[in-house]
Amino acid sequence: MEQANSLRLSHCGICEEQKEKGIHLYTMFICTECEYNMIHTEPREEKYNYYLRKLKNISQPKLYS
Repeated sequence: MEQANSLRLSHCGICEEQKEKGIHLYTMFICTECEYNMIHTEPREEKYNYYLRKLKNISQPKLYS
């Protein structure tokens, strides 16, 4: 049972933890807690630059036609 539960967890690219709920933005998973914190962070806050550095790790998947 525990193994089946772990299959639903994804690695958050922001907090580096395994979480169940969140969004996939290109190749990065962002948990709902980090998404909420990013949305409610003002550009003048120190944490804003942290989120920018983490989001730079997102790579857009190549589209083969």
